[in-house]
Amino acid sequence: MQVIGAGFGRTGTLSMKRALEDLGFGPAYHMQEAMRRPAHVQRWLDYADTGEAAWDELFADFDSGVDYPVCCVWEELAAHYPDAKVVLTVRDPERWWESTNSTIYGFRSAFAPWFLRAVPMAERFIEMVEQYVWGGTFDGRFSDRAHAIEVFNQQIQYVRSTCPPERLLVFDVADGWDPLCAFLDVPVPDGPFPHLNDAAETRRVVTSLRWGTRALPGVAGAALAAILVAGRRR
Repeated sequence: MQVIGAGFGRTGTLSMKRALEDLGFGPAYHMQEAMRRPAHVQRWLDYADTGEAAWDELFADFDSGVDYPVCCVWEELAAHYPDAKVVLTVRDPERWWESTNSTIYGFRSAFAPWFLRAVPMAERFIEMVEQYVWGGTFDGRFSDRAHAIEVFNQQIQYVRSTCPPERLLVFDVADGWDPLCAFLDVPVPDGPFPHLNDAAETRRVVTSLRWGTRALPGVAGAALAAILVAGRRR
């Protein structure tokens, strides 16, 4: 692990993931990577329960990490990888809360209870996010805007006050390549800095999951009833 992201999700972490990969520090770990790997979700759950983790095994295929749940354990990772640099992505706190509230927070209630019971992998993923993010970092009070913003600001203050200055870059992705490349001591690419805004797509996914997993039993029931009625008519 060469670069550790200490910034919360929705501070440009998806753009940061792409930027690090473009600069040669990839693949970069992100919540999306955990979501695709049930074994990783279980490792994160085990760490939450035991406090023991095989970081080298978890990140064997990755050279950097950003977003949740990496930012929740940035300090542990910085100690485990003493040569890694730390990038703290930041954003206007009010806009950060609004973005988070309208996108990824929706996953907390997106799945119908029956679906979680029927699909253990999805249930474990939601449990992992709850332990590290909504129930852990935000104490189950993310919907309290003032509290969530206070936690956001405290994270920034804590990282700035505890991480050695020579290891830390406080970075707004709106600033582009120059500060990031100077910090990582790599050439500035010719192309523009990646700005990946997945907010609209995330909202569509959450809406689809919320309605789809709740409507499916009714649709299936109606289909079964229609089949039974048709059978009686024959």
